[in-house]
Amino acid sequence: MTVQLRDLGPIDCDVHPPTPRMAELLPYLDPHWREVMVGRGIDGLELASYPPGSPLTARPEWHGPDGRPGGDLEMLKREVLERWGVRYAILNCLHGAMAMFSEDMGAALARAVNDWIAKEWLDRDERFRASILVTPRSPELAVAEIERRASDPRFVQVLLLAAGETPLGRRAHWLIYAAAERLGLPVGIHAGSAFHQPMTSLGWPSFVVEDYVDQATTFQHQLLSLIAEGVFTKFPRLTVVLIESGVTWLPAFLWRATKEWRALRSEVPWVDRSPIEIVRDHVRLTLQPVDAPAEPERLAAVIEELGSDDLLLFSTDYPHWQWDGDDALPPGLPERLLSKVAVLNPRATYRRLAASEPEESVREESVARGIVS
Repeated sequence: MTVQLRDLGPIDCDVHPPTPRMAELLPYLDPHWREVMVGRGIDGLELASYPPGSPLTARPEWHGPDGRPGGDLEMLKREVLERWGVRYAILNCLHGAMAMFSEDMGAALARAVNDWIAKEWLDRDERFRASILVTPRSPELAVAEIERRASDPRFVQVLLLAAGETPLGRRAHWLIYAAAERLGLPVGIHAGSAFHQPMTSLGWPSFVVEDYVDQATTFQHQLLSLIAEGVFTKFPRLTVVLIESGVTWLPAFLWRATKEWRALRSEVPWVDRSPIEIVRDHVRLTLQPVDAPAEPERLAAVIEELGSDDLLLFSTDYPHWQWDGDDALPPGLPERLLSKVAVLNPRATYRRLAASEPEESVREESVARGIVS
């Protein structure tokens, strides 16, 4: 590509800071929950929602001095912000608070994680933004946390896991979507599981590789649930971002979903448009990991099948090990999409980012750099 990623000042839509250990969260918990954590002897735990020792979790050089994936603040700034000239990086902290069976404990931990990330990360570099961690077992408590944290414009998204206890289209989750829509926040659905249900329709798998590959079908289940249950009809201003879902599964999924919707639309009369139209209006996908063949022309063909230049958002997925060197953009990404994927689509998706920079100033900057005409 003649235009380099650094030339754009890209917006990285999926960056993972180190998961805070319980001892780091104690100052952000109220006295009752501090006493509970210490009294139960769990104040030394690290409640990550993915295996921190897995080779996929972090490239070897992206482990910090204490061995945790993602390093520390200075490492993340060096390896993400400075490496690619990132103007904003959205931090998604995948903490086990989202998997707690106790609604109150989950909500307390989510609140502590959000306060921790605000003080320890957002306050220390103006380029950081973050997602609001919530516990979906209690929609009421989730909404309370969304409303509390939404007062800080540096929080730009509500974060959910792809695999919880129920399909995400069910009405039990609608309070969360109503709050997100009202406050102008996208809902980010990130790869991962609360492990309350099997990842597959056949039961529990045996190996991490099965779990990891099955994430793509989990996203398909959740996207179809959101469409069929009428979430986007009920909340017409809601945007959902699929994070770490992959990309190449989407065209075939939409062809099948649209075909069957045409035959069975009388069952779901509230779905008043085809799934293809709904997804193009309401759904976005982060770029990494790219699940495509090595041949660039084949990825380019899949992207053309998406039928829209608005769907993809730049992400490094730091520190997860999805690619080597500085190839954060996959070969085969059409050059005409570069400014869209790296800057314009993220700004349109995360309206709070757009509020930080006038649209005209961004376009003038892009024209001056020869990125857009």
